[in-house]
Amino acid sequence: MTNQKLVIPDAKSGIPMAFPIAMPDSALFPLSGNRLPLKKLLKKLGPNANGARINALLDSMRASSPTRRPSDAEDRASWNLHHPSALTMFEEIEAAATGKQIVVFLDYDGTLSPIVEDPDRAFITSEMREAVRDVAKLFPSAIVSGRCRAKVYDFVQLTELYYAGSHGMDIKGPSKGHKSQKRGNQTVLCQPARAFLPIIDEVYKALIEQVKHIPGAKVENNRFCLSVHYRCVEEKKWVELADQVKLVIKDYSQLRVTHGRKVFEIRPTIKWDKGNAVEFLLESLGFDESSDVFPIYVGDDRTDEDAFRVLRERDQGLGILVSKGPKETNASYTLQEPMEVMDFLRRLVEWKKVSLFRQ
Repeated sequence: MTNQKLVIPDAKSGIPMAFPIAMPDSALFPLSGNRLPLKKLLKKLGPNANGARINALLDSMRASSPTRRPSDAEDRASWNLHHPSALTMFEEIEAAATGKQIVVFLDYDGTLSPIVEDPDRAFITSEMREAVRDVAKLFPSAIVSGRCRAKVYDFVQLTELYYAGSHGMDIKGPSKGHKSQKRGNQTVLCQPARAFLPIIDEVYKALIEQVKHIPGAKVENNRFCLSVHYRCVEEKKWVELADQVKLVIKDYSQLRVTHGRKVFEIRPTIKWDKGNAVEFLLESLGFDESSDVFPIYVGDDRTDEDAFRVLRERDQGLGILVSKGPKETNASYTLQEPMEVMDFLRRLVEWKKVSLFRQ
């Protein structure tokens, strides 16, 4: 027997899905070229294959974002060694950032606000807002979220920031703040997926209708992408919800489905994510080819991994994953919850003020 991770286009939707399935060596076949429809493939693999598919899907939905690693004591100790607390290692971060222009990127849900059952009530505390405001006074700063840009602004209500909504597909610069954050008198605006707006609106209406019979399911229109939340859906209904989402998306080759924290994300197929948003913002600030910039990205979701990866590839700055337990990540450091994020931001401000005082 050989354990294979098969990437199979679903027979109904055509959406690629990865399933770990134990296969006899004689049953192996190339997955490139003409691929078998899922129903035929499951029949070929035997009666247990459909159960394997459902179990794999459920495991993925439970683990969510990013992929969780085993949490035994030895693994946790090893993970903590390679991804230490950004608070414990703050002096190390100070040393790396000294003499460089820090640029701060922050996810919203799970980073600045706690994860809540109702996404419309993911409010930021006044203390966190003040911490973010203080950071934005000293460093170019941005909120990079899967949420609609306008909705994130309504939560944060700070004019000093960049706001990159819809996973970076809707970016607007601050109305006040650092001079380096503006091109002349114009705030930066980037909307690479504008052509998809009519399709996204159409799919949003279809999803509302398709999942309305599933208690707890919530469809959120983030303008350039859609979110189908299942945090309040009973686990026994998760697979049914996934099937309903795929049923709607199957006729829209312009859209793709990705996974976040108890949420399906429906996005345009263009190559644009939070990593691209970080690169765009750094370029807009004039730091695209600079060796004197130190980006710091703090996020908790699988979608933030795109930004962590960009910073690793640039070999500049660092990523900080907000997580209470071991997960697969490209981040260098960790924080456990939004309260620790606020503590980190305050320490960053204090360090910068002391540095300015000494100059």
